[in-house]
Amino acid sequence: MTNHIDVPAASIERGADEVRTPTLISPPESKTPPTAAHKRNLLEPLRNVQDRNSEPIDAGALSKALELFEQAGRIRERTPTASPSRKRQRMQYGDRFIPNRIGQDLQASFLMLHEEGSPATPSRSARRTPHNELHFQRTEEANRTYSAVLRQEMFESTIPQAMPQSLSPDESAVLRHSGRTPPSRTTSTLPAPALTPSTPHKNLFNYSSEPTPSRTPSSRNGINLNARSEIYSLSPVKYSSQRMLLSPQKQPRAVAKVPYKVLDAPDLADDFYLNLVDWGSQNTLGVGLGSCVYMWNSTSGRVTKLCELPDDTVTSVNWIQRGSHIAIGTNRGHVQIWDANSQRRLRTMTGHTARVGALAWNEHILTSGSRDRTIYHRDVRQPDQWMAKLVGHKQEVCGLKWNCEDNQLASGGNDNKLMVWDKLNTEPTFKWSEHQAAVKAIAWSPHQRGLLASGGGTADRTIKFWNTLISSSGPSAASLAAASAAASASASGSSSIPTSPTAPANLLSSLDTGSQVCNLAWSKNSNEIVSTHGYSQNQIIVWKYPSMQQVVALTGHTYRVLYLAMSPDGQVIVTGAGDETLRFWNAFKKKERHFGLSTLDKFGVIR
Repeated sequence: MTNHIDVPAASIERGADEVRTPTLISPPESKTPPTAAHKRNLLEPLRNVQDRNSEPIDAGALSKALELFEQAGRIRERTPTASPSRKRQRMQYGDRFIPNRIGQDLQASFLMLHEEGSPATPSRSARRTPHNELHFQRTEEANRTYSAVLRQEMFESTIPQAMPQSLSPDESAVLRHSGRTPPSRTTSTLPAPALTPSTPHKNLFNYSSEPTPSRTPSSRNGINLNARSEIYSLSPVKYSSQRMLLSPQKQPRAVAKVPYKVLDAPDLADDFYLNLVDWGSQNTLGVGLGSCVYMWNSTSGRVTKLCELPDDTVTSVNWIQRGSHIAIGTNRGHVQIWDANSQRRLRTMTGHTARVGALAWNEHILTSGSRDRTIYHRDVRQPDQWMAKLVGHKQEVCGLKWNCEDNQLASGGNDNKLMVWDKLNTEPTFKWSEHQAAVKAIAWSPHQRGLLASGGGTADRTIKFWNTLISSSGPSAASLAAASAAASASASGSSSIPTSPTAPANLLSSLDTGSQVCNLAWSKNSNEIVSTHGYSQNQIIVWKYPSMQQVVALTGHTYRVLYLAMSPDGQVIVTGAGDETLRFWNAFKKKERHFGLSTLDKFGVIR
């Protein structure tokens, strides 16, 4: 039922007059079309909406008008896709294949792209990036080469040098230790005069017999006859960079990542402070397992049980430098000496009141370190139990190594102290507390006199290198030269040089390995050092000294690699861990033989 609205009669009469008004017709000269009557009638509902007194309003027309009004006033929302483009015309494709992208969401397709390519056209075979150590070394070498080429291309010789190249290694080492800045011998930041274009003369056509050495053809004085000039080069790389790239590069040494032999070692203690594995000069490996000591012959592969201790356990084993004698430390504080060939115990020495975790031979002198914080020097030729007692550590002594050439003993303890004792003195020559954890890993370099390496535990994780030739009263000329050579060698590598004023002068460099350092051993054939680690990597790393670049990282143990020994020829290392396994690795190369005078020929040479 429709609703009617009452309107006055005057309005009705006015509306009737308007309807009776005749239609105006345009004159013949005008191009304006006449007003149509039906169009005029279409505007009546909208006009009636504004004037409610005209006539009744249709509900459908009102709702339609309101809907048009709302749509006209609504703000247009932006879609997340790209702005619309005009519709492309359909193309008639011929015999050539032309991809058609009509109807595709290019933004969604771009977001769904893989690294290899489009998901619609996947690659045939996804090549996996190798993760071996040789690939890592090649990548590092490629990055260094790229950096060198980029530096050469951008700066040439104008980049300021950190250390003048004209300084000798001794002068640079003295400057580093003294903390003074080097003299101003730096290169000029301006290009070389031979590379600067010359200023043209007033007479541009003047003939010159000597060509101007210019890099650019801006100079008109003469012709550049240098065939290596950049104006004649067809390569975007400079000649100096080409020469650097074409120079022979040393390939990284390949090391097997898998041990060639694995032996079971049941009851191998998982104790950081013990030393239960050692390789003797007669190519026999000694291992302490529980209360027994076993020997493994590397030549025959035969395993022999040396001894079994009643009511006691083995805490350390160590072979003499030359011979078949092996020293055994026990949990009760005893030190036993056995003859491995006859499998007979020679003597038992006492003195310690706690377990003996470290042993070290220096010819006929046997040194033992114990949990009772003392160190004993024992002469196995004398009937006395000990000949000298060293007191300096505040906690258990867990590391002992002799430097037989200089008769220096290095000791490390759980008190984070590293000490160096000269000969049989009862007072330490050096006492360093730079490590922040127990010092068990100690090794003397066989290639450089007085060079000592030490490693810290979990809270420290660093390998530090020391120069023990500098005396406390004042360095001599020979020791200062050795220290300068060691400092310059360390400065040429990536190892960090201590710059703290509180750091001792003996500290050459320090390297943070990121994990607990359990053992250190120098290679006998090359200037490299191997370290074994515990928390949390459990790996074996071979480092190149003095640059301290990783040669290889060996993994396989599931527990801390607490034990390390090296074969007499220096090629093989054996590692032991709490996973009760012994793993043998071909870590180092064979020693190169230098064909020269033999030992008998030396007597015929007049010096």
